[in-house]
Amino acid sequence: MSIAVAPFVRTERFKLYCGQEKYLIRNNRTVRASIAMIKSTLIAALLVFWGVESFTAPATARRSSVLASTVEAESPTVGEPIQPPLERDRYVATNRFEVRSGRAAKFEKRWADRSSRLATLDGFKYFQLMRRVSLDNPSNSGIDPQEGEAGNYVSFTIWETKKNFNSWRTGDAFKEAHGGTSLWAFVTTMISSARVLKGAPKPAMYDGLLQQSIVPSSVPEVVDGWRSIEANGKDILPAESFIAMNQFFVPPANGPAFEARWANRVSKLKECEGFVSFSMLRRDVKAKGHGISPMGEEEPTYTSCTVWKSKECFEAWKNGAGFQEAHGKKDGGETKPKQPPAPLWTKPPVPVFYEGTLVISSAEGA
Repeated sequence: MSIAVAPFVRTERFKLYCGQEKYLIRNNRTVRASIAMIKSTLIAALLVFWGVESFTAPATARRSSVLASTVEAESPTVGEPIQPPLERDRYVATNRFEVRSGRAAKFEKRWADRSSRLATLDGFKYFQLMRRVSLDNPSNSGIDPQEGEAGNYVSFTIWETKKNFNSWRTGDAFKEAHGGTSLWAFVTTMISSARVLKGAPKPAMYDGLLQQSIVPSSVPEVVDGWRSIEANGKDILPAESFIAMNQFFVPPANGPAFEARWANRVSKLKECEGFVSFSMLRRDVKAKGHGISPMGEEEPTYTSCTVWKSKECFEAWKNGAGFQEAHGKKDGGETKPKQPPAPLWTKPPVPVFYEGTLVISSAEGA
């Protein structure tokens, strides 16, 4: 015998069922919101712990007499015909780090042990982890009295095109190299970074102009797209390259004339022993992405970047006849009299030097 359920009872049961469904939906949303809030709180806490600071070259940095004379002799002149900006030959992605005192070896070990298939990706050309050094310090010193806010480490990657870079940045390879995709992996990576870094990393992207490079006779061995190097976390890794940079502070209006002057130079770098690569780096002020901040007025708009196999190769070029000829000196060392060109920058260039390690190169070079 069936018992009829009163309409009132059916209505109350339906309300109870709907209430349970709403609770489950509301509770699920609450869980997701809580996870997002925890993640945001962790990021904010770590950024406060780090102290978000801009890594910019100190305005009072001591200028090297070697590169100071170089950049003064190559200054573009006012009144040159207006030229359109040069098209990029490469796209260069950098990330600037300030490693805490005594943590350099641990920082390098993290890079040596990371999971990455960088060398297998389309458009990859060259990579090196650069540690800042003083020109007067012995090789492999890892110490620069001028390091200040500029950051004492820089990751430096050359891509064939900006499209290649964007494909890497938005793909799985980027996530794998930066701790994976899970919340736990993210938190672990952030905490580990906070222990060795002072301040958050500061990305900077560049258009690589006037690219020159050689085809290497051999390239460092990689395993699954990354170097296989033993790092003990106590000693810094051996130097595998030497990088000489000049930072130029050129107003946007003077950029095309500055580029034209460099484009019209005669270069014999490829003839020099140990030369690897040259680029005039033009800051990509339109670059967007996580951690990228607008470029400050105190930051260089252009940076010349020359990569050598070693510091000895750089010194040989600096002391050679080619350098003397290119910078207005006769065989006897006497400077040729000529009218000094008027600079287009707002303050003198700042030379910066690095040692490179964990070098990875394509078979065609940079």
